[in-house]
Amino acid sequence: DRFTNSDGVHTNAILGVNNMLDNLLASQDFDKILVAFDAGSKTFRTAKYDDYKAGRQKTPDELLEQLPLVKEMLEGHGIVHYELANYEADDIIGTLAREADQQGDQVLVVTGDRDLTQLATDRVTVAVTKKGVTELEEYTPAYVQEKLGVTPRQIIDLKGLMGDTSDNYPGVTKVGEKTAIKLVQQFGSVEDLYAHINDLKASKMKEHLVEDHDQAIMSKDLATIRQD
Repeated sequence: DRFTNSDGVHTNAILGVNNMLDNLLASQDFDKILVAFDAGSKTFRTAKYDDYKAGRQKTPDELLEQLPLVKEMLEGHGIVHYELANYEADDIIGTLAREADQQGDQVLVVTGDRDLTQLATDRVTVAVTKKGVTELEEYTPAYVQEKLGVTPRQIIDLKGLMGDTSDNYPGVTKVGEKTAIKLVQQFGSVEDLYAHINDLKASKMKEHLVEDHDQAIMSKDLATIRQD
């Protein structure tokens, strides 16, 4: 169904966000809520790597026309929203989650993007939306460990080695998730892996690692959500 109002403006995203908010607000008591938006497609990441997020489909016009109304609806709820030139919404979320964590607050990050699971700590839980927006999968450090076999911070190292097709950065040639997990479990981080690269016996994989060193370091940097 195509939801439009009497002026022909689409309303499906506004409805979706509103329903998600209603669910969240009913589920627990929040002292503070903030919604972060991307300020634009140009960020410090695109400045570092031209092809970052290249190949993604353009945001559909029917969604773009609803964004100002989504923001208006949030204001109607009394909820603050924020965006920052040159950064992604993720970086705003990462920075404020860390600040609240350091103050001893419990934080719930709600997102459709698994990349944010790197932010999980004892006080920060990252809830990833499943099945539309009604069901949430909660990532705590223990859950990340159980699911991936690494710590939340090491998710960045996995991304450095395997790259990310949706954000379109390369990682190391032919290194997939299984290999990346094995290497991170063995060496701890991308940097420590390269510090001990000579301990690896000769193989195609070792050759790829050596050749793609700069790509791995860059990919890890692109994957790192800024918290400052």
